[in-house]
Parts: sequence; structure tokens; C-alpha cells
Amino acid sequence: MKDRRVFIKLLSVGCTTMMLPLSLSANAVAKGRKKSLKFGICADVHKDIMHDADTRLKAFIEDASAKELDFIIQLGDFCRPYDYNLEFMSIWNSFQGKKHHVIGNHDMDGGFTREQVVEYWNAEGRYYSFDSKGYHFIVLDGNDNEPSPNRPSGYARFIGKEQLNWLAYDLENTKLPTIIFSHQGLDNDLGGIHNATQSRLVLERANEQAGFQKVQFVFSGHHHQDYYNNINGIHYIQINSMSYQWLGDKFKHIRYSEEIDKSHPWIKYTVPYKDPIWAIAEISPDTLNIYGKKTTFVGPSPKELGVDMSEFGYPIVPYISDKEIKLKHP
Repeated sequence: MKDRRVFIKLLSVGCTTMMLPLSLSANAVAKGRKKSLKFGICADVHKDIMHDADTRLKAFIEDASAKELDFIIQLGDFCRPYDYNLEFMSIWNSFQGKKHHVIGNHDMDGGFTREQVVEYWNAEGRYYSFDSKGYHFIVLDGNDNEPSPNRPSGYARFIGKEQLNWLAYDLENTKLPTIIFSHQGLDNDLGGIHNATQSRLVLERANEQAGFQKVQFVFSGHHHQDYYNNINGIHYIQINSMSYQWLGDKFKHIRYSEEIDKSHPWIKYTVPYKDPIWAIAEISPDTLNIYGKKTTFVGPSPKELGVDMSEFGYPIVPYISDKEIKLKHP
């Protein structure tokens, strides 16, 4: 595991698809591309929970603006379309380059529709695709309602038939290597996309039909963790929350002042990260590099509180780890 030219250095969890050799056939990776592509990526800022969400987002935008990035993207649970969040949106919109959005399950809290969120953010749509520097990017909406008595309780976490048909069509009609963004994980059955297997099959069939590894990477947020999976040659990368991990009522703890607790009462149910975390991703014809931010917890850590980590599947950590995926050409 120490050779980072072949493996990603990651946290070990009992999963047969994790920590596999990072070599994949990519005979179309370098075609038509001579320059690398760089983008800034953040997830789960949770403006409507965190008292300092504006400061956190501003730090990300300042860092992104200082780098020569092709675009930035946020992976959902960003902010609800209230008038009082317009200042938060102005921070995001201060980035002078291209900006993209993914809808999270909490962005409709308060009775908003997905269409209202899209309009408020000035996003391209609930799901959509775009091209940049010889790569094809697809944004999914994992918040479709499942017309089934077996639907899990809580928030919708499903990709419906109409969207899956669109996804298959969109993949069929691009010849470019493809990167996908989703809020909920397609590789995590602990609160991820309920029909994840069905969704992954669309990606895998597109690769089979193309005759090369067309779909290469899938980025997700939602789970507020830091992990990686390789499933049938597709690399699934979880981007940790910019702000915190949710622990719930059993472990509630006031971590800031009484004044902040009064104005932002949901924070005490979380374990916040002291500083905001995000990542810069750089893709070249041979390699995907992720450069992540690292910080510490505010107040007692989950371990100090006696949190049963097995319930979360993957470890709770206040960072996004650096990752390197080497693309092996035939």
C-alpha cells in the first residue's frame, strides 16, 4: 500500500471492492488532450446548519480563484433558496470561472422543489452534462421519488427511470472519457442511492459498448466521509463535507458558544471540522490527482464520545486525503 504510483493510500474498511490496483485500460484517455484539467470540488457546506458557512465557502472560493481552474463544482447540501441566503450565493458567484451545482437531499428542506433550487442557484438543471478539455462530465440528481413499497424511509435517494434513460443516451452520444458527479454515493448502501446497482450497470454497460473505459470516475458527497472504491474498473471517490459529520441526539454536545447554539441549534448534533475542507482535482492523460485539505475536530472527537464507528461503515475523519490514480495505457 505504500507505492502511491500504483495504489491510493486510503483508510481500510471491510469492502472487497476497496484498495484495488489502480490500473485501467484507457486507450482513449490521451486522445485529443495534451493539457491537464483542474477543478475545485467541495461538498455539504450546509449553509442552513453551520454558523460560519459563509466564511468556509469564502475560503474555498479564494483558494479556487488563486489557481488556474477550469471550473468549480459543489456536490449538494449547499443552501436552501431563502432570500437571506443571497449573500452566501454571492460568495459562490464571485468566482470568475465556470461554476456547476449538484442537488443534495437537504437543499429542498422547508418545502422547496428541486426546480426552485435550480432556479435560485442558476444551475444548468437537475441533471445535465457538459464538456471541458476533452472530457465529458455528467451531473446526476439522486433525489427522484421511488414508486415502490420497498422505498427506504427518510429522504428520497433514487435515480428514476427517466433519468436513467437519459444517462444511457447521454453516455452513448459521447466519445469522450467521462466523469460523473452525484450527491448520494453510487457505491455506498449506507444511505446512498437505493438503486445504485441498477445505476452502476448503466455506467458499466456504456463502458462495454464503447470498448474502452469511457466512464472513469464518479464523485459523490452526502456521506461526510473520506473513502474510495473501485467497482468493475470505475473509480468512486467520496468528497468529505466542508463542515462536519452528523452524530445525532445520542452524542449532542455544545461545541461553540451558548449564543451560537441558540442561533444554530443543529450544530450540537454534529462533530464540526475546525477549518473548512475541500479538494482540487487535476486530471492529465495519465493520472488523476486529488489534493485535499486537512484539519481537526472542534471539541471531543467521535472516538472520545464513544461513537460506534461500525454504524458509519467508513471512518469519521476531518480531512480529504490526497489521492493519486494512475491510468495505464495499453
